[in-house]
Amino acid sequence: MNKIAPRQLYFLLAAVMPVGKLILMPTQLAYYAKNDLLFPAAANFLLQAGIIFLIMLLSRSNRTFYDMLCYTFGKIAAKIVLSSLALFLFFAALLPLFEQKLMVQSVFYDTLPSIVAFAPFYLFSAYLCAKPLCNFGRAWDIIAPISIVGFFGIMLLSVSNAEFSALAPVGVNGAGGFFGGTAYTMSWFFDSALLLVLIGKFEYKKGMAWKSAVSYLIGAAAVLVFLAVFYGIFSDIAERQFFAFSKISKYFSGMTVLGRIDYLFIYSLALVMAYFCALPVHAGVDCLTQAYGNDGVKPVIFSVAINGILLVLSFVLDYRFGVLNDTITKTLFWIFPAFSVLMPLLALLLRRKPREKV
Repeated sequence: MNKIAPRQLYFLLAAVMPVGKLILMPTQLAYYAKNDLLFPAAANFLLQAGIIFLIMLLSRSNRTFYDMLCYTFGKIAAKIVLSSLALFLFFAALLPLFEQKLMVQSVFYDTLPSIVAFAPFYLFSAYLCAKPLCNFGRAWDIIAPISIVGFFGIMLLSVSNAEFSALAPVGVNGAGGFFGGTAYTMSWFFDSALLLVLIGKFEYKKGMAWKSAVSYLIGAAAVLVFLAVFYGIFSDIAERQFFAFSKISKYFSGMTVLGRIDYLFIYSLALVMAYFCALPVHAGVDCLTQAYGNDGVKPVIFSVAINGILLVLSFVLDYRFGVLNDTITKTLFWIFPAFSVLMPLLALLLRRKPREKV
């Protein structure tokens, strides 16, 4: 059965989605907003939490997004919309995938590895994306506690080295820092678009709308704490500290005796990130499967084809991440609110039941 439990949805929102924002987003925020980096992040989190609340209200009909599109516009239009959403999700998956790839190459290897070192991930992703959503749900039951332990472990080792006075004075970077930090980090905030694909894949229960929003805000609060500690440690050089979550704990005084025990927590979060990176690809494959039918073979074909394309792109763009990052986060940043804010808001207008025959 291709459904998840409400518990698994809360785990996703509170403990899995936030992990995808710990690699390069802190550096991007520090570059644009400097010590005011908490405010752009909070703005995006609050916007997404509000949209998630509305999407959960939409899900009360227990109809899928595709069904509602069919009831309102017909099957052809529904296929076009879902195909567009799938293309967006594949596009949104590029940045997390390249972040993860660069992080693995930089943190887990002493020397620069071959570009094929990350290739096994695409086999893992192809397998996951060909499976029903319920498989992901069971994975979230397992990796959510791993995510929580990994995060708190890194925070425990890092917080004593943070100088929080670096975050003052507030507002010194003006409106430009706030709006730049908000706009150019929107590429990390497509959570509501993912949730749009999930509606109808769980049984709505009373209170799920506010519980989902609160779960997401719990994860958001954890990321904000991380950002405060990150800037408190690196301050003016924070904008050059890539792969932030793997660096902030290495200054713990006990390392000289215990060694790099923080790697236990870093590896834990890296495992969770692998599942997070596969999530938008799975959601895109799910969109195509809903639009073009599920005969048992099509999800496998879609999954293998898309992951194959992403693998090829990882080779082609291996030394062009800077260009890719600027294109996604600056030139094309407007695509993200179009699909993660505007589309969910327009979805509230969709018909939730079939038209009655006269």
